[in-house]
Amino acid sequence: MILQQTHKALYAAFDVYPSAKGAATHIYHNAQTLFDWKEGGWLSVVGNEKLLDYQQEGNVEITRFSEQIPNYLVRGQAYSQHLYDLLETQPRLEICHFRDHWSGVPVLMHKQHQNRSYQTVYEVNGLPSIELPYRYPALSARTLEKMKNLEQLCYQQADFVITPSEVIKNNLINLGVAQKKITVITNGAEVPNTFGKPVHPPKGRYVIYFGALQPWQGFDVLLKAMVYLADYDDLSLVVCASTKQKKARFYHKIVEKLGLTNRVIWQYQLPKRTLYDWVHGAEFSLAPLKECSRNLEQGCCPLKILESMAVGTPVVASDLPVVKEIISDASLGKLVRADRPAELARAMRILLDYPHLRQQMSEAGKAHIKAHFTWQQKRQELSAFYSRIVV
Repeated sequence: MILQQTHKALYAAFDVYPSAKGAATHIYHNAQTLFDWKEGGWLSVVGNEKLLDYQQEGNVEITRFSEQIPNYLVRGQAYSQHLYDLLETQPRLEICHFRDHWSGVPVLMHKQHQNRSYQTVYEVNGLPSIELPYRYPALSARTLEKMKNLEQLCYQQADFVITPSEVIKNNLINLGVAQKKITVITNGAEVPNTFGKPVHPPKGRYVIYFGALQPWQGFDVLLKAMVYLADYDDLSLVVCASTKQKKARFYHKIVEKLGLTNRVIWQYQLPKRTLYDWVHGAEFSLAPLKECSRNLEQGCCPLKILESMAVGTPVVASDLPVVKEIISDASLGKLVRADRPAELARAMRILLDYPHLRQQMSEAGKAHIKAHFTWQQKRQELSAFYSRIVV
């Protein structure tokens, strides 16, 4: 793979892009901001069997590492080497913005070994050493320690760190990162003006969960809460999963075991506009995040909450610090203690039974997003940040 141009800006992420995941939304806005600011650039990401290894869009070149290596750690190391090799072809770089240690290590090592002068920005949305044990419980302590060392190298040697929440900022400070080195730029949301009707919506009313299905998302808590609402015979739960259907099989079994098969409607990897139509049509949206290290130490400004409020859909969410950074008072959403299905069900009953409360939250939430959390505002903040650090 050979880049056709030399660039001043690189945005690198060990993530599949584009995709239906929230990470892809964040990558799109942050990378586009960088490339608009530098009038072009290079995007290094991960691909799959459906995406091209190389793509050119105007003055932006996209390279995708698409080797299908089953082992996550081996794949990450291979991506790092792939990125390091391509960096050899880019002598004009002035700024490298990376999203994880898989992309950060080659950027920092290349700068050191080649005596390069580009600025480095580490965007910390989460630390794999905290997150991966939930996905891969068999990871050894030795492997996690190596990962922590690579993360430490990145946040110590990067010139600047940006992060989407005060929760992550405080965790990084506890890890020894200087406070003055960290800038918080939260996630944002689009505020659509028009909506269509979902194709084949369920009869009666529905509430909605959308996004990924990792254990820390608390989706199992929501399913248990639905059992307490059996008396609402007109109520369905619509699940718009950002994953492929095969990755939801575990939860399909739970749905069946709980007797919810006829009340749970599944959708998978919907385009953004189609997803907004489903969310807009719901009575309210749910974000039942669990009380665990993944959400307490590196809570990363949940997109599902921002996007729900942006389309005027009230939110019921776990009462966690990162959620309170968005839902700062009771007028903006309903907060409940995490990991408690019965309490979640009671909160859902209140919103189901009091439509005027839903309407008030809808209006207040949308106004809150317009005032503080649009992607346009976040891109302006990021552009201003770049202007401060690169002369």
